[in-house]
Amino acid sequence: MEVAEIMAELQGMGSESIKKILLKHGVKEPFFGVKVEHLKTIQKKVKKDYGLAKGLFATGNADAMYLAGLIADDANMTKADLQTWADEAVSNNISEYTVPWVAAEGKYGFELALEWINDSREHVAATGWSTLSDVVALKPDNELDIEALRALLKRVEQTIHSSPNRVRSTMNGFIISVGTYVGPLADEAVATANKIGPVTVDKNGTACKTPLAAEYIAKAKARGPVSKKKTVKC
Repeated sequence: MEVAEIMAELQGMGSESIKKILLKHGVKEPFFGVKVEHLKTIQKKVKKDYGLAKGLFATGNADAMYLAGLIADDANMTKADLQTWADEAVSNNISEYTVPWVAAEGKYGFELALEWINDSREHVAATGWSTLSDVVALKPDNELDIEALRALLKRVEQTIHSSPNRVRSTMNGFIISVGTYVGPLADEAVATANKIGPVTVDKNGTACKTPLAAEYIAKAKARGPVSKKKTVKC
């Protein structure tokens, strides 16, 4: 399939009602308002396609960018590719889901995430913290830099309440991910969560709630042993 063909298909799948919902959740124009389930029908046909994913992302259309993350050949994404995607991911769903998925499942996720969390742009910093959350959910504990993650927990403890809105949200998600998936740091993540307490995030009038990290981790553990994820894409 070609970019133009897929864009025409996406336009036909668009919904004004879905678009209104997504706008409230931080998705920015241009986009058609396509349900993820419809994007996945295209994903099943395409599977993985490095060039097509890059072409779709470059359209700047949020539906196409989300689909690009689903079909990206993560292993072939270069640092330059990922940096471009992080720079251009101005919609919340792209900066906090699509780009982190592809980065974390590729070769440069942890390395780039450590750079992105220091970026002065809110959406790029949020991408960094989300990427870290995905990395720890995917990689075996013996492949993680435990001391670096411990230092990041301390950083979150010290800075979360003074950080920008979406960074607060993704930092909170990082605590949850570490507490849920990283055995050697589970207790420290819960302790961090208890120290910071509730995290206030402006959800733009939506019904979404910011979870209390300690409670979320406890519920995950109560369901039984937690295995690492095979993929973070959804």
